[in-house]
Amino acid sequence: MTAVLVVLGGYLLGSVPFGYWLVRVAKGEDIRQTGSGNIGGTNVWRTYGRYYGIPVVLFDVAKGFVPALVGSLLVGELTGVLAGGAAMLGHWRPLFLRFQKGGKTVATAGGTFLGVAPLVGLAGLAIWIAVFLVSRYASLASIVSAVALPFVGVAIGEPWPVVAFAAVVAVAVVVLHRANIARLRAGTENRFRLRRA
Repeated sequence: MTAVLVVLGGYLLGSVPFGYWLVRVAKGEDIRQTGSGNIGGTNVWRTYGRYYGIPVVLFDVAKGFVPALVGSLLVGELTGVLAGGAAMLGHWRPLFLRFQKGGKTVATAGGTFLGVAPLVGLAGLAIWIAVFLVSRYASLASIVSAVALPFVGVAIGEPWPVVAFAAVVAVAVVVLHRANIARLRAGTENRFRLRRA
């Protein structure tokens, strides 16, 4: 019963559309009608600047971190990754937005790994930062870091739930970035700017 409650709590926490609510309250606008249409931190940062983007990124990370950590401590790694996965599902299709389009789950996935397998999470973060600094493509950094996660998990001897979850995350991130991949191949993907013009 504890595991079920933690996983359900992960979905509900993941469903909290902080990026949508923050922009709606502060700007009176719908972030889903701007930029990429996602409610995640990347779109908020790109559209409204870092003072809006950074809080959204941190909250999106926390949405995965908290249920994954709680599940791991109370039950075990399997419950931790299931709770984090439920948070990712909630972020992608938020209950509080009537299951409409949410975010692409990258930050929430990162938070999940920090909660259940910190070394994997930190390695993924390091890879993301390195690829982003070289390319300035947030999408490319997300894809490369996600694909690297299962290999990192195997290399450092993480238990099977973590490795299996990493593989699922890699597939999910690639699938959710299909449009970005097409733009990268066409040379039309927008480079990310830390400061707005």
